[in-house]
Order: sequence, then structure tokens, then C-alpha cells
Amino acid sequence: MSLEPFLAVFVITQYRRHLKMDGLLTKWNKYLNIGYYIAIAIFIFGVSFDHGEKLTTVISHLFFLGVVVCPYYIEDLRSGKQLAFALIPYAIAGLIQDVLEKWFPTFYDNHDNMIQSLVVFSLIWAFSLWLISRKQTKALENERKQRFAEQEQNRMMAAMKVNLESEVRERTAELTKQTEELQLALSELKSTQAQLIQSEKMASLGELTAGIAHEIQNPLNFVNNFSEVSIELLEELKDEVLDKLPDDVKEDAGDIISDITQNLSKINQHGKRADAIVKGMLQHSRATTGKKEPTDINALADEYLRLSYHGLRAKDKSFNAGMKTSFDPDLGKVEAIPQDLGRVLLNLFNNSFYSVSEKKRTLGDGYEPTVTVNTQKVRSPSGVNMVQITVEDNGTGIPQKVLDKIYQPFFTTKPTGQGTGLGLSMSYDIITKGHGGELKVETAEGEFARFVICIPVGNVTQS
Repeated sequence: MSLEPFLAVFVITQYRRHLKMDGLLTKWNKYLNIGYYIAIAIFIFGVSFDHGEKLTTVISHLFFLGVVVCPYYIEDLRSGKQLAFALIPYAIAGLIQDVLEKWFPTFYDNHDNMIQSLVVFSLIWAFSLWLISRKQTKALENERKQRFAEQEQNRMMAAMKVNLESEVRERTAELTKQTEELQLALSELKSTQAQLIQSEKMASLGELTAGIAHEIQNPLNFVNNFSEVSIELLEELKDEVLDKLPDDVKEDAGDIISDITQNLSKINQHGKRADAIVKGMLQHSRATTGKKEPTDINALADEYLRLSYHGLRAKDKSFNAGMKTSFDPDLGKVEAIPQDLGRVLLNLFNNSFYSVSEKKRTLGDGYEPTVTVNTQKVRSPSGVNMVQITVEDNGTGIPQKVLDKIYQPFFTTKPTGQGTGLGLSMSYDIITKGHGGELKVETAEGEFARFVICIPVGNVTQS
């Protein structure tokens, strides 16, 4: 019995292994099994029927040769070409040997040695190439395992990288949040420090100016009082004594009395201005508790608006102006220093009423003086919640050339004796340093002036 069916089974098994490594076994498994069945059938047929030995021998050789050359015709079996290359010489030599031995015995006997040598050489060739193929297959398998290990390592490294990046992002987010919290705490600390410095400055300045006021107020009162008394005495002198003088000196004496009266009037005028400046300094530096407390901004603004209006009405009965208010009902109570904030509002209201009264005096009945006050919640560009108080009037406005100086101490656009130049300076310090807010101005000369107060919202309680 020929060995070709067994060799065919061996070759088919090798094909199965190659297909499994290439991931194609499922596709060809059915055909491989058919090959096994054919090999078994040939073997059984050869054992069972002795009279068909020649036919069985040829069939088994042809089947084995067909199995061997499959990699040259089937693309999926290309990895088995090396095995086929090793076995094709043996398959051909074996077929020639059995055909000559069975059908041409005389020729076979005459060339027996040569045919046997050809078969042995083909076996040596097949065995050598099989060993080489096996070695290469192991090398490829090792390479495949190494490549798989590298891929697995790369996959693990990629997973570790993703986890690491996720941890870095989380840590970065935590650090960013901590940085923002620290920056907010630093900002609050700076604001608190500025408020403390402002409070200490106001207290120190209050003590200093209180002493100065006591030292200056008395001699200043003497200057003002005696100038007024001296003017009255000169008037009496002019009325009672001047007519009794000789005519040659009467005119000169009258001129001298008039000059002295005019000088004393100037002394009295500037003395009163100095007195107003001293009182303004006292107001500017007057000590307060400096403690913030929940404050109803709407009620505070309304109270000081009416206080300012009625105060000016008490001085000038002819003064009249319209008042418009728009208060945010949802504003609630805001942490602020009510005494200081009230001083700021009173100063702004006084300035607005003065501006519209001056414009009324110039334009007459065709002009309607109006002061508008509104409050609302706003958000700053940096995202801070703030309370905004707007004081607007349609008065004379502020000249652009002096707009940069209005917050300087002792600078005023009012005529001599009408203002001390301390109101806006005091207001600016209270808002920016005492409350950490902003005091901005928008104006058009001859048309309007608008002051905008923005105070950061700390703790807000609903009223």
C-alpha cells in the first residue's frame, strides 16, 4: 500500500495550521475535511480491493500531487508554498516509480538504481526543505508573538497614557480651581486692606483736622466778625461824621472810607470761604464706624435725594426741580457703610441740583430742570455681581478740559465761595477705597452729567 494518503493527510494538516494562523481556517475548514475524507477513502479502497492496486496507486499519487500543488493556485494557501516546493519533486518521483514498476517492469528493472536514487534524492530534498521551513515557521511564529507582545504593550501604554492624561486634566482642573480661589481670596484681602487703610486714614485725618479746626476756627471767626462790625462802623462813620467834615477833605475821606469798606468786604468774603473749606475738611475726615452693615440702598438714595432738595429749597425759595427715581425692587439689602455712602449721595445730589439751578437761571422758563436717580443689579466684565447707582441731571455738564481733575482735592468748577472742592474727592475715596467699587462720570458740556456708582455685592439679604 502506498504512503501518499498519509502524506496527503500530513500536508492538509500543515495547511490547516497555516490557515489558522492567518485567520482563514473557518473559510476553508469544510474543504480540508473533505480532503481528509478522500485520503481515508483511497486508503480503504486500496486495502480492500487487491485487484485494483494499480488504479489505487495512481489515484493516491495524483491526489497527493494535487494536494501539494494547491498553494500555487489558491491565494489563501500561499503560506504553504514552501512546503509544496519541498514535496513536489517527491510526489512526481513517487508517481514515476510506481507507474514504471506496475506497468513497465522491464524498463524499471533496467533502471532500478537510477529511479531509486531519484526517489531518495527527492526525499532528502523534501526533508531538508521541511526542516528549513519548520525553522522559518518557528522564527515567524516567534516574530508574530513578539509583534503581538509589542502591540499589547503599546495598547497598555496607550491605556496608561489615556489614564495619565485624564489624571493630569483632573489635577490641572483642581489646581486651576485652587488658583482661582486663591486669587479671589487675595482680591478680597486687598479690598479689605484698602478699606482698613481708608478707615485708618480717615480716622487719623479726622483727628488732625479736628485739632486744626479748633486752632483756625477761633481766629477765623474773629476775622469774619470784626470785618462785618468794621463795615457797619464805616457805614455809620460815613452817615454821621462825613457830612461834618470840611468840604476840602470830605471827598478824600469818602473815597478812603469806600476803599476800606470794599477791602473789608473782600476780607469777609474770603474769610467765609476759608471757613467753608475748614468745615469741608471736617466733613471729609469725619470718623465713622467704618463697619459695613446690611443697607437698603433704595431707601438711602430716596432719603438723601429729598434731604438735598429740601435743604436747597430752604436756602433759596425760588429753587425748583423735577425728581425722577427708578429703584430696583429686587435689590435687597447690601453690605455697605451707610453713613459714608449717604455722604456720597448727598454730595452728588447737591451738585446735580446746583447744576440744573444754574442752567435754569441762564435759560429761564423754557427749561425744565430734572435730576434722575436709579438703582439696579449689574455684572462687571470680570463676572462680579454689583449694585449700580446712577445720578443724572440735565444741567450744565462738566467741561472736558477739567474732567480729569474733578476728583482732585480742593478742585472745583463752582464760583468762589460756592464750593470747597472736597466733595467729589471725598466721594471717590469712599467708593473706591472704602467699598472697593467704582465712581465713573459721563458728561456732555451744556447737556448733562451722569455719575455712576458701582459697589461689589457681598452678602445680600432680601428685604
